[in-house]
Amino acid sequence: MPRYAQLVMGPAGSGKSTYCSTLIQHAEAINRSVQVVNLDPAAEHFDYPVMADIRELIMVDDVMEDESLRFGPNGGLVFCMEYFANNFDWLEESLGHVEDDYILFDCPGQIELYTHLPVMRQLVEQLQQWEFRVCGVFLVDSQFMVETFKFISGIMAALSAMVSLEIPTVNIMTKMDLLSPKAKKEIEKYLDPDMYSMMEDNSVTIRSKKFKKLTKAICGLIDDYSMVRFLPFDRTDEEGINIVLQHIDFSIQYGEDLEFKEPKVNTKQIRYFVDGNVCLVLEVCRAD
Repeated sequence: MPRYAQLVMGPAGSGKSTYCSTLIQHAEAINRSVQVVNLDPAAEHFDYPVMADIRELIMVDDVMEDESLRFGPNGGLVFCMEYFANNFDWLEESLGHVEDDYILFDCPGQIELYTHLPVMRQLVEQLQQWEFRVCGVFLVDSQFMVETFKFISGIMAALSAMVSLEIPTVNIMTKMDLLSPKAKKEIEKYLDPDMYSMMEDNSVTIRSKKFKKLTKAICGLIDDYSMVRFLPFDRTDEEGINIVLQHIDFSIQYGEDLEFKEPKVNTKQIRYFVDGNVCLVLEVCRAD
């Protein structure tokens, strides 16, 4: 049977660990098995158990303290991820092989990992060789997306990850529960956006004709091909969490290989007679 994986991506502070924690709690509530693997070598703490932790392999602090390397925080994290890519056997041993695995990979927040560095693409290819069906989950903080140009920047970041990894991707606006009622109403237009209307609304603020033309071309790409859409994620809304999970499950065909068990059915015939002759036979079914 196949195995299933979510690559939980997004900028630093977008709520990746909170998303994993919420999904773990939701899975427990619906009696479903979901595990988490931490792939952030700079992470500090979690409020949920992890089945594997990259910090057991390498840590950013150790790399930064190495006098022969002399890396800063970003350089140290990139070095850790490249070291990880050369040691996928550690991950394979940590994961084991359990049929019908469903694993959340909590990834680092450095955007260059999803744009021009090959590490995450190599991870995807390796997981697919291990019979994982992989879905990307790209998170963006909804508090960041309340202005049109910030929204376009968020879309471009999500689109960059989609193009780089070439896997089904579900884009999510997180921290909806932290928005004010006014901001929630305002952000609804960004969930299913009309990019041309947004462009017209903000045309006055674009002074440069060149940048206006470029922005219009980007908006056209997004709108004409419907390449990026966002789902709202409110950690206090169980129904909303379930909708997000259904979208992801559908993209990786989770549950299609589960055996369908037909209920046991008892049948009872009822016969109706007219003048001693049977005129109608009904079968009444009852599922146990």
